Amino acid sequence: MRDHNEDYSGYAVPRTESEGRTQGWLFVLADGVGGETRGEVASRTAVETVIDGFRAAPRGEPHTVLLPRLVQSANTRIYEMGRASSPGGSRMATTIVACALRYDRVVVAHAGDSRCYLIRRGIASQITRDHTVVAEQVRLGLLSEREAAEASTRHLLSRSLGNDLFVNVEIDDRQVQPGDVLLLCSDGLHGPVNSSEIGEIIAWNPVLETAAKKLIDRANDKDGGDNVSVQLIRIREVERMGMYRGRPYKLR
Repeated sequence: MRDHNEDYSGYAVPRTESEGRTQGWLFVLADGVGGETRGEVASRTAVETVIDGFRAAPRGEPHTVLLPRLVQSANTRIYEMGRASSPGGSRMATTIVACALRYDRVVVAHAGDSRCYLIRRGIASQITRDHTVVAEQVRLGLLSEREAAEASTRHLLSRSLGNDLFVNVEIDDRQVQPGDVLLLCSDGLHGPVNSSEIGEIIAWNPVLETAAKKLIDRANDKDGGDNVSVQLIRIREVERMGMYRGRPYKLR
C-alpha cells in the first residue's frame, strides 16, 4: 500500500573456498524510518556500509568483534549524514539486522525491530529481541504479550541507527546445523505473520524463492500496510570447529 520502499537488503559471499573459511558469508537487512526519502537513504547506507566493511575486514577477524564494529560504523555515517543534510540537521534512522556465517556458527548483530529467525525442522525460533518501547515494557513485566500486540505504540523504536553518535549493538552467537534455514525480515513480515506460520510455510516450501514469495503474500494478505522484506538462507553443510588460544581447529 505504500508508494515507496524504505527497506533495503544485501549480502556478501566468498569468492573462493579459502575465503569462505577466513571471512565467511554475510547477509544484511535494514528498515528505514523517518519518512520521505530519509528512511530509504538511511537503510541503504547502513547495508552498503556493513557490506563494504565486511569485504575489507582483516581475514579471520572474529565475527563477534567484526559485526558490532561494522554496525557502529554504519550508525556513525548515518548520524553524520543527518546532521549535514540541512543547516539544523535532520533525523535519519534505520533498523538493521546482520548475520555472518563461518564454519558451524552464525553471529547475528541487530538494532531495532528487524528480526532474525532460525528455522529447524519446521519450528521458527526468534534469535533477535525487538528494540521497541513496548517490547522493553514486556520484558520488565509492565505489559502482557497481548497488551503489547494491541498497543498503538508497538512500532516505536527504543534503539536504531542514526539517532545518536553511538548505538548499543546486540549480538548473538549460535551453532547451525545442515538443513537449518535463517530468515532475516522487516516488521512488515513479522507484524502480521507469527512464528508458527513462518515455520510452517518454510517447511512446506523447500525451494526458498517459493517460500519467500509465500511469506510476502501472506503478510500482504493479512495486512499490506508496510514494506515487506525477506532474506532466506539455507545451511547445506558445515565444518565443525573448535577454538584453542584464539585459533580455530577442525573437530572430527
